[in-house]
Amino acid sequence: MKLGVLFSGGKDSTLALLKAREKEEVVCLISLISQNKESYMFHTPNIHLAELQAKAIGLPLVSFPTSGVKEDELKDLQQAILLAKQRYQIEGIVTGALASCYQASRIQNICNQLKLFCFNPLWQRDQISVLRELLERKFRVVIVGVFAYPFGEEWLGRELTPQVVDELEALQEQYHINPAGEGGEIETMVMDSPLHQRPIVVKKSRTAYLNYAGIYHIEEAVLG
Repeated sequence: MKLGVLFSGGKDSTLALLKAREKEEVVCLISLISQNKESYMFHTPNIHLAELQAKAIGLPLVSFPTSGVKEDELKDLQQAILLAKQRYQIEGIVTGALASCYQASRIQNICNQLKLFCFNPLWQRDQISVLRELLERKFRVVIVGVFAYPFGEEWLGRELTPQVVDELEALQEQYHINPAGEGGEIETMVMDSPLHQRPIVVKKSRTAYLNYAGIYHIEEAVLG
């Protein structure tokens, strides 16, 4: 089965891509480039690097703009998926959805309308186990966004390590956060993985942070 992967460059979509590739043929990546930094549906921190990440992985990218207006952005998602279907003859869509019923139900509805299979390999997985699997599979993951208490500015740019996973697990127990960020608490970017033919190397970056919300802006990056 030919599959297209909804791809943000973050940990979940990249791990979902790896799992899909182990079972079927992945022929393209699909990224929505949202103008709304508070999009309900789409990852936004450093999404401008999706093209570089696709090149690092060696797959073509269908990049589609969206204003990011709630619900209206679903029409843009449907158009992006339709374009991928026409261009690459995909028969199914892969998502990195873990627990968000809002996202999963809307993507499933679009797939139903377009007569495409919807594959969610991470759905309802324990979030700590997903983080540990990323480390076991040699993913290099960097936190590029924080959007909730108690995450301070020091979290921005941190690489996922066993110690960081332990800290996230402790925060889950103390503050009931989603340790993998399914509640929007954190956003990530994958710098290297078993899928990458070449790693992403950051040349220039900056952080912006205020009131428990911040972004690690990658202003310049190249393939290693």
